Amino acid sequence: MDVVNQLVAQGQFTVIKQPLGFIKALQWIFAIFAFSTCGSYSGMFKMSVECSNRSESDLGIEVEFEYPFRLHQVYFDAPTCKGGDKERLFLVGDYSSSAEFFVTIGVFSFLYSMAALAVYCFILEKYRENNKGPQIDFVVTAVFAFMWLVSSCAWAKGLSDVKTATDPERVITLIQACEERENKCREIHDPKVSGLNTSVAFGFINLILWIGNLWFVFKETGWKAALAGTYVPSQEKQPAPDSYAQEGYGQQDPYAGSQGGYQPDYGQQGGYNEDGGYNQGYDQQPTSYSNQM
Repeated sequence: MDVVNQLVAQGQFTVIKQPLGFIKALQWIFAIFAFSTCGSYSGMFKMSVECSNRSESDLGIEVEFEYPFRLHQVYFDAPTCKGGDKERLFLVGDYSSSAEFFVTIGVFSFLYSMAALAVYCFILEKYRENNKGPQIDFVVTAVFAFMWLVSSCAWAKGLSDVKTATDPERVITLIQACEERENKCREIHDPKVSGLNTSVAFGFINLILWIGNLWFVFKETGWKAALAGTYVPSQEKQPAPDSYAQEGYGQQDPYAGSQGGYQPDYGQQGGYNEDGGYNQGYDQQPTSYSNQM
């Protein structure tokens, strides 16, 4: 319990209230509904074969089938109305590929949504670091959206074929005794496939959720700002503040003259005079050697 309490304390569960986390939670829930309604299905239909000789009739032929709908392996025994013998008949079709593909996508969507929610709640900062997490999330979300489209369409077609193959009126045509007019064959009740219809509906709901989630994940990637020309990568160095203007370069040089630079005072008295002596321009004149002599 201490570990659980620490995880709860460190978690950022407010992200679930945001569209990014809320839609991911819906994906997690509806993925469960999708693969559970399909993967846990089992159905049954019932027929009756009434022979001209009532003792040879079978008025309660039950045919059971279930996921993954390998109907060619489902069999039942029907009377031949000829001396009490029975024949073993098999249903037609194998629709396991579309059903298993649909369930597999549902299971992986469930696992990925759960993992993504854990990342959002506990390591959201690392998820957004350098935008690599959102970019990977966007690619995976796009792949799952496409997979839900393919699997839902494939399973919708497979379910239609399952309904046709398990229609009692169609199955009765496989029984040879029903080809004779003196024998009466009829269906008692059809299989209930409402759960399978719901699974197809959940599949397309998941498709809408994953497509809708693409926009909110795309906003986290930084690609929108990059396309608009306003995105600055985190690795790029920002320009340094203009500190030089505050520390001296923007101030006037006290040694600068009116022309903006240092102007030496060439007006000082100094240089060579006509007598060939060097006048340094000091107030005190050098002592003349002639006076000393």
